[in-house]
Amino acid sequence: MNTALARLIAGQICIHASMTGMRMAAPLLALREGYSAVAVGLLLALFALTQVFLALPAGRYADRHGLKRPVKYAVIVAAIGTGAAALFPVFPVLCFAALCTGAATGTATIALQRHVGRAAHDATQLRQVFSWLAIGPAVSNFIGPFFAGLLIDHAGKTEGSTEGYRAAFVMMMVMALLTWLWVRRTQEMPPVIAADNGKRQKAWDLLKEPNFRRLLILNWLLSSCWDVHTFVVPLLGHERGLSASVIGTILGSFALAAAAIRVLMPFIAERLKEATVLCTAMLITALLFAVYPLMPTAVLLGTCSVLLGLALGSVQPMIMSMLHQLTPPARHGEALGLRLMAINGSSVLMPVIFGYAGALVGVAGLFWIVGAAVGGGSRIAWQMRSMELPEQPH
Repeated sequence: MNTALARLIAGQICIHASMTGMRMAAPLLALREGYSAVAVGLLLALFALTQVFLALPAGRYADRHGLKRPVKYAVIVAAIGTGAAALFPVFPVLCFAALCTGAATGTATIALQRHVGRAAHDATQLRQVFSWLAIGPAVSNFIGPFFAGLLIDHAGKTEGSTEGYRAAFVMMMVMALLTWLWVRRTQEMPPVIAADNGKRQKAWDLLKEPNFRRLLILNWLLSSCWDVHTFVVPLLGHERGLSASVIGTILGSFALAAAAIRVLMPFIAERLKEATVLCTAMLITALLFAVYPLMPTAVLLGTCSVLLGLALGSVQPMIMSMLHQLTPPARHGEALGLRLMAINGSSVLMPVIFGYAGALVGVAGLFWIVGAAVGGGSRIAWQMRSMELPEQPH
């Protein structure tokens, strides 16, 4: 990993930690104020809502303007949202902050992934660089919830006071602003001219490729596992009387495990097959979801969280490698935008569904339903093992 890639990873960690910390703190504040699980589900859905509408335009914008301009605008939006939550920590403003930080993270992620993918030269290097880049969200998933939980519990006069939540939101704003310091000196890649014969291509044309459609389905199933884990752990911890610090640590241990497996993956990229990794991770996830809600203590919950992080942490580099190999270089931004729109479109609905399903079948039933879906979906990944991906330059 070179210095330029390290700076991009640091920038991604900062912008993503701004969102993950907000995504952990805002639901806890809403629960403290007496809002229902359904309201919390609606709040979590807003983190994905703006990405549904902005993903494709953000992808096209990145195809035209590169890296730094989209990231700069993303930092501004994230700082506005988190700053507003710090000044006015009430439910409507928390919803606004969720919209802002979700939009900012999605826009910055597309630009960063496009830039890194274009810098790779073949399929092996794609797996390596996306394994390194995938460390960023994993680390930020630990930093955001963990330190937000500490501030909530200890920054105010009493545990869980409003002052503690304000301090957490200020930290999220600072993290967003630090992103620009890491990214602003990056050397832009030369633009790519699409060979479209004067005809404007539509992003939906990418869906005509069967393997691209299968890849989106797998990505959606696996991202649903992240969503249900993020949604259920605060509810499960709240039901069992766990403190914000303990809940943040359980979520953080998941992220730390995901980061650990991603640190190892660049060194074994030559031995990995994308579809095999996806199939194995989905089967392990289904098994863990079956036993997760049966764990009686915080330590056992944390153990399941670590194992789940190891399984799910391995999949994103494989998906990103396959996506860049399946799409033309001039349309990487569009493909990334379409992927982000697909998974976040479901994420808008899934927390709401989780809220209602959790009320109907309980936390355990919710885990088991999602686990069964992921286990069944592993067949798609198994069928893609025979897919031939060319070693094309980027």
